[in-house]
Amino acid sequence: MKRPHPRLAGLLALASLVLLAGCAGSPERPDPVRQALFNLGERAAERVMAAPTLPRPAGDQVLLLANPEVNAGLGIGEARFRESLVRALLAVGDGPQVLDWGDGLSAGGDNQWRLESRLVADGPRLSLSDRELLPYRLTLTLRRPGEERALWEESLQGALDATAL
Repeated sequence: MKRPHPRLAGLLALASLVLLAGCAGSPERPDPVRQALFNLGERAAERVMAAPTLPRPAGDQVLLLANPEVNAGLGIGEARFRESLVRALLAVGDGPQVLDWGDGLSAGGDNQWRLESRLVADGPRLSLSDRELLPYRLTLTLRRPGEERALWEESLQGALDATAL
């Protein structure tokens, strides 16, 4: 078997090291859309877990997630927002069980709560020197399945980076 030329072997070894260093040296950047929605989902999950009407321990409870209402002007699809909220709720330590629940389905049980969410634009776009911000208001509501009366409701306000959406 013929050995490769020493210069060629050296160049191949150097190219391999450069490739490996490049992969290790540049960490993967998170998708800005996912990060913005992840942060919003985390804030929402924290507020829901702090709701005084939700019995403790929360691990014994079941949250039935209604289809979210999302203002089209924000550029976020309902499915993307719902995924972010579900992931954040599931990540809560000793948190409730979370079920993606259709609006037409009925349920029962003392440990079940219906979580409704509504994400709307809360003002015009804010232009900064390097980006635009979209003000939003997220309203979270806990009800018993089949009941109209809200047992808990809270709103979060903030702004999303329009370039990330």
